Amino acid sequence: MKQLLLIGIGPGDPRQVTYEAVDGLRQAHVFFVLDKGSVKNELVQLRKAILQRYRPEGGYRLVQVADPLRDGYVQAVQDWHVQRAALYAQLIEQELGDGETGAFLLWGEPTLYDSTLRILDLVCERVGALHLQVIPGISSVQALAARHRVALNRIGEPLTVLPGRRLAGQGSIDNVVVMLDGQCAFAAIDDPALTIYWGAYLGTADERLIAGPLQAVKAQILEVRARERARKGWIMDTYLLRREV
Repeated sequence: MKQLLLIGIGPGDPRQVTYEAVDGLRQAHVFFVLDKGSVKNELVQLRKAILQRYRPEGGYRLVQVADPLRDGYVQAVQDWHVQRAALYAQLIEQELGDGETGAFLLWGEPTLYDSTLRILDLVCERVGALHLQVIPGISSVQALAARHRVALNRIGEPLTVLPGRRLAGQGSIDNVVVMLDGQCAFAAIDDPALTIYWGAYLGTADERLIAGPLQAVKAQILEVRARERARKGWIMDTYLLRREV
């Protein structure tokens, strides 16, 4: 049976790759890398740097293919998943031999705001059963809290994690981590009791951190975010919104 590893590699710092992930890196015969185009080529290079660090002896194949494009949300995301499933099935059938181990190197944590597990459910419908192993990684949420030296949870309080498009409908905000906020939903919030802990490119040389009362620093975050995105062509950021008590 073919084996597939989903390896969480953290948000960007090769030193945050766990020992379990290194063991997985050393088992794989084939690494599948999705190329998101020249703008995000840096993400491909970071994956290659991790392989060079932990597999310097080589002995593996690197299969790099273009990632299907998507436009919009919900239905577009579902269609994108179907396209990716077809691509993954083709890669597994053509590039991975019986008894071999393939691997995807996934940013952060494979079970948190990553679609690969859902896509592989569709893949198994096409190629049959796979021996699948998920190796957890450090998420951007953990890295964010560590960089700002704050605990994610407070005593007796829940922590909510949601995408930016759901923030406006959240109602009362007490302790919320926001991911995938391409529209900067925090900028529309007018609540003097909220503090924001924001981070971009966590774990990389381009890391940017800003924290403070939301009303006092949101303009700064918008400025830094726009400048960095224009400079690099892409941005990965997340933030914690917290009501001070």
